[in-house]
Amino acid sequence: MVTREFPVAESPTLRERAERWLAAGDPVTPVEPRSAATVMVVRDGSTSVEVFMLRRVATMAFAPRMMVFPGGGVDPRDAAPDLPWAGPSPAEWAALMQVEEGTARELVAAAVREVFEECGVLLAGPSPEVVIDDVSGEHWHAQRQRLLSREASLSEVLREHDLVLRSDLLGYRAHWVTPEFEARRYDTRFFSALLPQGQRADDLTSEADVADWVQPGELVAAWRDGAALMLPPTVVAVEEVAAAGSAAAFVAERPRIARVQPELVDTGDGLVLRAELPR
Repeated sequence: MVTREFPVAESPTLRERAERWLAAGDPVTPVEPRSAATVMVVRDGSTSVEVFMLRRVATMAFAPRMMVFPGGGVDPRDAAPDLPWAGPSPAEWAALMQVEEGTARELVAAAVREVFEECGVLLAGPSPEVVIDDVSGEHWHAQRQRLLSREASLSEVLREHDLVLRSDLLGYRAHWVTPEFEARRYDTRFFSALLPQGQRADDLTSEADVADWVQPGELVAAWRDGAALMLPPTVVAVEEVAAAGSAAAFVAERPRIARVQPELVDTGDGLVLRAELPR
């Protein structure tokens, strides 16, 4: 393991919660974290591997103004047993993530659903060997809205279009848990995926004021300069994309993964989030 310290981001709401938590003195019962999934969609750019990211709007209750990957909390219907599925089975994902099979099913499904909802990338196809290509039209945008409004589940949308979820298109990257001082906490699995040929990621989401491909090296530099806000899991993930030789190699990697929950620490020189990261 390696220890890293991250300055608490200069987000007024985040810093206020951190200071209030430390000032409380007596231990406060933390909020139970909610299961979540997020996806690093990558592609080969002209000079480096690029990753699709969003900047959350300032009014969001969790991580306002932060640069993030598409993702969000698990919907109970993500665990539907009739979800059309191809690729590594829920049991295989359960062994990889060291969770129950039902939990693995809903985490993988949540990853596929969230990336489709938030940027229009659909990791599914008409067969286990084929990926759907163009899902940018009005019809598919309407399907995203059905998912967002919870009018339909991912299983229902896929079955209505004779598609199967392609779990083989996902790589497993990391496991982070929100620090205890946060009012909203997530137990988040980080996945990776290549942008499918013929598809494009878009900015048609109300949760972000910016959504686009970024050069990871430039974003890390902007974070260090204070020009961009990121939480520790995102910083580490973007650094890993910056080090990748190609998008395909990044998704194919099998990094060592351990549960990471940053701890809020007052060093005397400022507040930091201290994390023990797997080597």
